[in-house]
Amino acid sequence: MYLKKVDGPRAVTLPDGRVFTRADLPSPDTVRWVASRKAAVVRGVLYGLLTQEEALERYALSAEEFAAWLAAITEHGPSALKATIRLPAKGE
Repeated sequence: MYLKKVDGPRAVTLPDGRVFTRADLPSPDTVRWVASRKAAVVRGVLYGLLTQEEALERYALSAEEFAAWLAAITEHGPSALKATIRLPAKGE
């Protein structure tokens, strides 16, 4: 069996005892960001599975976007990532 070399750990243990691995992270080519995928990226960074810089590069995120996800989870829990912003249509 061949394991691809990665920087950092392949798995971390979460406070509730669950094991969280790189396989639990979203695919690097993710386009549709649902709340569970956002939460997985934030969880990966918070528990040391990947660095914030690695996450920003891997998922083509801005620092501001990641900071917003982190703030939402920190202040209101993972369900806060379900909130959507409605942008006004042209002419509104």
